[in-house]
Amino acid sequence: MGPREGAMSQGEDSTGPGEGVVGADERVRRWRLVLGADAAAATGRSLSGTDQAIDAALTALYGGGESPGGSGRRGRSAGLGASAPAVARWLGDIRAYFPSSVVQVMQRDAIDRLGLAALLLEPEMLEAVEADVHLVGTLLSLNKAMPETTRETARAVVRKVVEELEKRLATRTRSTLTGALDRSARVSRPRHRDIDWDRTIRANLKNYLPEFGTVVPERLIGYGRASQSVKKEVVLCVDQSGSMAASVVHASVFGAVLASMRSIATRLVVFDTSVVDLTDQLADPVDVLFGTQLGGGTDINRALAYCQSRITRPADTIVVLISDLYEGGIRDEMLKRVAAMKASGVQFVALLALSDEGAPAYDREHAAALAALGAPAFACTPDLFPDVMAAAVEKRPLPIPDL
Repeated sequence: MGPREGAMSQGEDSTGPGEGVVGADERVRRWRLVLGADAAAATGRSLSGTDQAIDAALTALYGGGESPGGSGRRGRSAGLGASAPAVARWLGDIRAYFPSSVVQVMQRDAIDRLGLAALLLEPEMLEAVEADVHLVGTLLSLNKAMPETTRETARAVVRKVVEELEKRLATRTRSTLTGALDRSARVSRPRHRDIDWDRTIRANLKNYLPEFGTVVPERLIGYGRASQSVKKEVVLCVDQSGSMAASVVHASVFGAVLASMRSIATRLVVFDTSVVDLTDQLADPVDVLFGTQLGGGTDINRALAYCQSRITRPADTIVVLISDLYEGGIRDEMLKRVAAMKASGVQFVALLALSDEGAPAYDREHAAALAALGAPAFACTPDLFPDVMAAAVEKRPLPIPDL
């Protein structure tokens, strides 16, 4: 499937109500839009009105016409030069003709094919784009080159995406982990007011006396007494190499959510060949994101060494490594550190990605080595992450998705 066809196929869901069955004429129309102007004669279909404008927007990006920059060249075009107004108009067109999901795909293609990234350094361009996680990743990669005139606009774009993610993820994360923390604090000799009667009855059903219609509670199960003290310590160790952009965005949001829970002490560490502790910025995930620097090499061993040095309560600590495991440091030392942490009682979780993008490319040899140590590495969606953390809190097997 070509890039133009990919964009059109994703846009088919936007045909409107009552169009579940596509007629022959509509199929010809779609093929004409997919194949471009060269297919006009073969399809016998001419375009007018909105279809003509849609075709022009597709052609500008995927070839066969002028680029969004209006250079007049046919085919692919790279480097838009000083053509920001024309690109802004093009961005407005695709937002008018396509649903948000397709606009985001076309924006990513424009960044890759037409040098749109350079124009994102201009405030008027940022105001015209459709904000999503991938755009945030692009802005973070441009962070060091971003002029002051653009920085506030960029922060506003990033904040919009972060707030949307928080609305989607925060409530469930807090409720799931609060329940897991409560369950992990249950005691076997509770005071009467702390007895968990539901679990106590289920645990003692074998002691049911039918003649008396009652259960003899041989073993009591109860909640630990309410406490504001820290019950668990979580270390998020996040690879900030360029391929991990979406994971960095989601990790910053989850880091802020976890940091807002009194019973969890959260540390956020990002790394490439150097290690940066962003824990003091967790109150605002936007500050965290602008404290990262996407790109560069990877030294997982150095990052884990730093995290290991900050662990004071191994039995109550969860270390979450988020990385594609392409190690540029010392492989054997990295594995020894993981083994040492697990031997001390640390719950170690290895995520190949924390995003909705599916299984990423990753170092399979290192993943297999971690699995042999009892730390299987797997890709995790943001929606699954609370369940993964709850299992780690309760020291249950992790809910590893089928790949």
